[in-house]
Amino acid sequence: MSRPTARVLTLLELLQSGGLRTAAELAARLGVDERTVRRYADHLLDLDVPVESVRGRHGGYRLASGYRMPPLMLSDDEALAVLLGLVAGRRTGLMTAAGTAGETAAAKIRRVLPERLGRRLDAVLGSLTFTAPSGTSPAPETGILLAVADAVRHHRPISIRYIAVDGRRSERTVHPYGLVAHSGRWYVTGEDRAAGAERTFRLDRIAGARTLPGTFDPPAGWDPAERVLSGLATAPYRHEVTVRVQGTAEHVRARLPAGIAIVEELPSEGGPELPSKGGPEAGTERWSRVDMRVDRLDWLPAVLASLDRPFVIERPDELRGLVTAFAARLADSARRKPPRV
Repeated sequence: MSRPTARVLTLLELLQSGGLRTAAELAARLGVDERTVRRYADHLLDLDVPVESVRGRHGGYRLASGYRMPPLMLSDDEALAVLLGLVAGRRTGLMTAAGTAGETAAAKIRRVLPERLGRRLDAVLGSLTFTAPSGTSPAPETGILLAVADAVRHHRPISIRYIAVDGRRSERTVHPYGLVAHSGRWYVTGEDRAAGAERTFRLDRIAGARTLPGTFDPPAGWDPAERVLSGLATAPYRHEVTVRVQGTAEHVRARLPAGIAIVEELPSEGGPELPSKGGPEAGTERWSRVDMRVDRLDWLPAVLASLDRPFVIERPDELRGLVTAFAARLADSARRKPPRV
C-alpha cells in the first residue's frame, strides 16, 4: 500500500473516532502539513465518505452524523483486543442477556481474518484461562443496560420495575450515580427517591427501565465501585464475623475480596497482646480489624490461614472450633508418610 493511500486511510480512522479534529492536530498525527490534510480530505470525499469541513478559529474536520462506515479493517493488535474483549465478556459473565451476540460477533471477526493471524489468535484464546465466574450469573437485558447507562451518563432520573430476591415486585424512581460490573454481575447505585436513601440494584433483576424528564446533580466525590463493594460486604447474612489480623490493611485487602470484607487498620495500641516470639517484627507490626458477613463459616479457616499472619477471633465463637479442627487436619496430613512402593 503506498504511503499516501495509507495516510488517507489513517485519516479516516482518526475521523471515525468521533468529534471535530483540527487540521493542525491531523497534520501532526499524519506527519504532513495542513495543505496535505485538506488534499487527503478531498480524496475521502471522492470516495463518497462525507467529510465535513468546519471553518473558523475552532474549525476542523469531522464525519457527517449518521454515516455508516464500510466493513472495518483491523490491525493485528486491534483484532486481538476485540476478540479478547468478547471472549472475556462471555467467560466472566458480563455479557447481556443476548449472549449469543458476543459469539456471533467473534465468529464474524474470526471468519474474515487472514489465516496467519487467525492461527496466532487461536493459540492465544486456546491457552487462556479466566479465574472469574464463567457465565453462571444471570445477565441483564441489553435495552435495560443501555437505558441505565444513558441515564447515568446524562444525570437523568429513571423509573425501574424491580424484582427483589424474594420475588416481590416494585416500581422505583432512582437517581442513578454509577454503573458497576463485579464478579459477573451488573449493578447500578444511586438514590431511591421514595426511600430517600442510597440503594444498589442488580440489573438482571430490573424488568423494565424508563428515562424520566429532568436532570439531577450527583454527589461530589461519589465512588460507585466502592459503594457497591461496601454494600455487598455489609449485606445481611447468617453470620457476622470480626477478626483482628496482625498486618496492614493493604496486606489484608490484597488477600480478601472487597465484596465480602471491610478492613480497617487500627491505631498502634489497637492490637491484642500476644506472647512474644522474638524477632525484629515482634510487637511492632500494625493490626487490622476485619468485618465480614457470610452465610457459611466452613471456608473461612482456610482463608485465615492463607493470610499467614497472627489473628484473633472476636466473633463468632463457632469459628474458633472450625479453625482448631482445620489446624488439626493440616497437622495430621503433615505427619503422614507416603506409602512404600
